Amino acid sequence: MLDRLHDALRLRTSPTIFFGSAAVILVFVVLTLVFTDTMDAVFAQGSAWVIEQLGWFYILGVTVFLLFLVYLMISRFGQVRLGADDERPQHSNMSWFAMLFAAGIGTILMFWAVAEPVNHYANPPRQGVVPESTEAATEAMGFTLYHFGLHTWTIFTLPALAFGYFMYKRNLPPRVSSMFQPLLGERIHGPVGRVIDILAIVGTLFGVAVSIGLGTMQINSGLARLFGISESALSQILIITAVSIVAAVSVALGLDRGIKRLSNANILIAIALLVFILVSGPTVMMLKGTVESAGTYLSMLPALAFWNDTLADTGWQSGWTVFYWAWTITWSPFVGIFIARISRGRTIRQFVSGVLALPTLFTIIWFGIFGMGVFDIERNGDGGLVEAVVTEGDIPGAMFVFLENFPLSTVTSAVGVLIVVFFFITSIDSAALVMDTMGSGHEEESPVLQRVFWVVAIGVIAAILLTATGAEGLTALQNVAILIGLPFFVLGYVMIYSLLRALREDAGEVGVLPTRRWRRVLPPEEFQRRTTTGQLDEGVVVAPDYVEGSEPDNAPPIEHPAQPDYVQEYHTSSMRTVRPEEQRIRP
Repeated sequence: MLDRLHDALRLRTSPTIFFGSAAVILVFVVLTLVFTDTMDAVFAQGSAWVIEQLGWFYILGVTVFLLFLVYLMISRFGQVRLGADDERPQHSNMSWFAMLFAAGIGTILMFWAVAEPVNHYANPPRQGVVPESTEAATEAMGFTLYHFGLHTWTIFTLPALAFGYFMYKRNLPPRVSSMFQPLLGERIHGPVGRVIDILAIVGTLFGVAVSIGLGTMQINSGLARLFGISESALSQILIITAVSIVAAVSVALGLDRGIKRLSNANILIAIALLVFILVSGPTVMMLKGTVESAGTYLSMLPALAFWNDTLADTGWQSGWTVFYWAWTITWSPFVGIFIARISRGRTIRQFVSGVLALPTLFTIIWFGIFGMGVFDIERNGDGGLVEAVVTEGDIPGAMFVFLENFPLSTVTSAVGVLIVVFFFITSIDSAALVMDTMGSGHEEESPVLQRVFWVVAIGVIAAILLTATGAEGLTALQNVAILIGLPFFVLGYVMIYSLLRALREDAGEVGVLPTRRWRRVLPPEEFQRRTTTGQLDEGVVVAPDYVEGSEPDNAPPIEHPAQPDYVQEYHTSSMRTVRPEEQRIRP
């Protein structure tokens, strides 16, 4: 039945994964609308239990992931290229950085650039620090950079690296299940693999929806100040609808014409705003403070990487660090596949150092300038940020209250709204493109209807979380993120084992050698579809397999899997057109 519906809608994807994900989304929407209070209680109680019992697991997990990535970067595996051994990157460093940044945490930097330093300045995380003191300001920057520096980008880099390796080195389908091929083998196409992919797509959708929800609240706050638009549920729904329409057009245009151009334009606008704040504000103080903040961050990092607030047990960490890690990891599969797609051809060393270092450096500069501007206003100016953001709780409006203290505040506020909207759009269309890729199992252009469906799904979930729950918007977003993030953390450890095992199998246990050459793998339904249409490339298989004779001399043996009958029949019938060295596909 699913196949008939799939064909009737002219889709080109896995019916089980596509409709299974859609069914989970539909069930959530119906349950939330019909049983609002019950759903609120489930997410609130579930997130409270996770925070109390497993908050330490989140803190430890991200630090372990970071240490693993550093090990790979400096080890002999750092020379392994994500693609063929002679392949080179297809995007310039500038375009690469702009795309990974815009699709990563661009919206969040706008949302928290002012709000987080102000909160930590007024309510210091650690006991014994006097609120609104010099020490409070210093620690506020250390904690802020901890939340948006190396650890956040570690959460994106680990799955991105795993995706890049298994997609472009082993030529597996761009699905989360492919990362477990060393453990599952051909079962990545079976029920276990499909369940993993459905959970990954749904979890990613919720994680992105949380980000979109935060962006919507900030856009609404900016429009309220600029045009007097009310901060209401109706306004937020209209904002999500309008931006989703633009995102649908962008995703229909594809990666190079839509997402790449928007990302490049947006990063330039964001840098322009940053430069304006630097020039029109206390320039010397901002420059000195940025350098000092970098030192503060590096000095505090070893302790914060393992800090669990054990003895004081203030509960602060659960609302900040645990929420950040849990929420970020829910949409890491989307960012991971997206970063992998734009990073093909780079070595592991280039990849890890670039994805960790470049955005972290920009984050230090971004928060250094905005953070020092916050402290100048509070300590040397008219103040008002602590009262507005902390006392009154106007976190979405923090950026715009900040901009009121600079020249051309109306213009800069409008630019701020535009930046958030652009980040909003690139996040939605990047996520839609990636979720469609995970569903279809290949990177060729799919029907527009498929891609647009995911844009609509993200918009609907974001609107539901913001407006249809009984809880306050930000609280509802946090509860969902913390609860859904747990299984993703568990998968992270499995991902480390799987990636390390694959590297040792392909590069050999010792020495730096060429890696095995793996045949291209298609999902069963796509293999059969291309067979009937005559579009199947040479050597394509269904069960993951490598070309005989391409393995290094010291590589451990790997059994060739049995291909389904229709694969063997196809290759047997086409032997005469295949080069002799390519003819053998062992059962």
